[in-house]
Amino acid sequence: MNEHEKALPAGGPAKLTQNAVKIYVISSRERLLLPLAFCFCLLLVNTLLWSGPTAGLTAAVCVWYGLLGLYLGRPLLNTWESRVLLAVNLALAATLALGSNWYFRAWNLLALLALLPVHAIGLSGGQFLPWWRPSMLWERLCLLLWGLFGHLGAALATAWPQKKDGAARRVLPLLLGAAGALALLAVLVPVLASADALFAAATADLRAFVSLHFTDAVWKALLASVMTPFLFGLLYSLRRPTPLKRTGAAARGGVDGLGFAIVLAAVAALYLLFLGVQSAGLFGGAEYLAQKGLSYAEWARSGFFQMVGVTVVNLTLLLAAVQWSRREGGAWRAVRLLSALLTAESLLLLLSAAWRMTLYVDVYGLSFKRCMTYWGMGMMAAFLLAAAWKVWRPDFRFCRVVFPLALAGWLVINCVPVDYLVAKDQVDRYLSGESGVLDAEYLLYDLSYDTLSQLERLDGDMVCTAYGDWDAIGTARLSILLEQRRQEARTDCADWRTWSLSAWLASRGGA
Repeated sequence: MNEHEKALPAGGPAKLTQNAVKIYVISSRERLLLPLAFCFCLLLVNTLLWSGPTAGLTAAVCVWYGLLGLYLGRPLLNTWESRVLLAVNLALAATLALGSNWYFRAWNLLALLALLPVHAIGLSGGQFLPWWRPSMLWERLCLLLWGLFGHLGAALATAWPQKKDGAARRVLPLLLGAAGALALLAVLVPVLASADALFAAATADLRAFVSLHFTDAVWKALLASVMTPFLFGLLYSLRRPTPLKRTGAAARGGVDGLGFAIVLAAVAALYLLFLGVQSAGLFGGAEYLAQKGLSYAEWARSGFFQMVGVTVVNLTLLLAAVQWSRREGGAWRAVRLLSALLTAESLLLLLSAAWRMTLYVDVYGLSFKRCMTYWGMGMMAAFLLAAAWKVWRPDFRFCRVVFPLALAGWLVINCVPVDYLVAKDQVDRYLSGESGVLDAEYLLYDLSYDTLSQLERLDGDMVCTAYGDWDAIGTARLSILLEQRRQEARTDCADWRTWSLSAWLASRGGA
């Protein structure tokens, strides 16, 4: 054994550490952010989890963007994409405090749950794909999950720093001491009150307040504490992102378009046959339908929802064919020709569905579902026109146009007083004698407070079915049921978390 071998430790040469401790860069901004993140989580628990997608969530979204602006600074307004998403998300949040339709509230909640993370991850700079690429959704989802679960130690490193900073290192003992003091007081105060009548009288109001709110407050604080490390880790990752490993961009190849051409030809032939049968019913009139054992009303009021759904399938098929087919040879020319034919047929199907829907509305009036179907048909027509341009110009960025168009269309329908228009149409038809029946219960219970002003035009002595939380509980006069709904609106307005402009306007009427 030579001198060099004797100098080695008994275990052999030193090895590199395999599990290095993750080092977090903590500054005064992170120390300020940690308590603010806890307060935001407490607000989120107190609003979304306790009262649902209402005005409380509107406040939470505004506070969220306040946190982003405070922590990230200028990136919030630097790009056109960020400014548009900021405006859209704030507008969607505002609708929760303006309207009282629970369908729109639920859909807007889902939209916010998708758009807020997409916007936040885009601010980090850790993404590679632009917003108009559909695959960016998967990339940003991965970055979101890494931010939520990959930086859980950031909150602990901020609350209990390793450096010799006496003031900063006291944050965690301070929090633990405060929690211990509250727990001990919660036990000792009732014991002392039971031991002395004078002390019990002096603290009666305090103990009543604590007994009423303490349990909820503890649960809310506990949930907020559990959520804080995840939220703080996400915010930390936005300022110090860890980009995903980027693989080399694969060259665009595509597949032989023959398979797509066969599928497109079969579907296009089927729709030609279907449109021919539709034309026979349209131009043949009631006599032709009677020969087939159908009434004109029965034929007109069926199938429009299915035809709208079929156009969604058609749009997906032709976009896949144009995007993935190899752009060369006769197969590619056939794919483009058949895609153009399928686009035209889909537009005709939408036109047929709109015409039949109009016939149905002329007989039965508007409803919330029928209004949303009209909106859906309009949006699908716009998407199909964009797809037609994609067929004509294969390099056209379809999603770069359709994504903003879809957001704009959704904001527009949120601004339309759908429930008010439905109620006005139904009441007008009933009062004019155009319709002999009126589903007052549908307008009263299934839609928002916006219908109440129109229902007041009806005879207050009309007998209607009264409903409880889940089922019918009897009958009552319409005037009584309207007053009950207005009382519900006043109850909503009494709590800032459930306040809405629609409820406030309804609560002021009917006096």
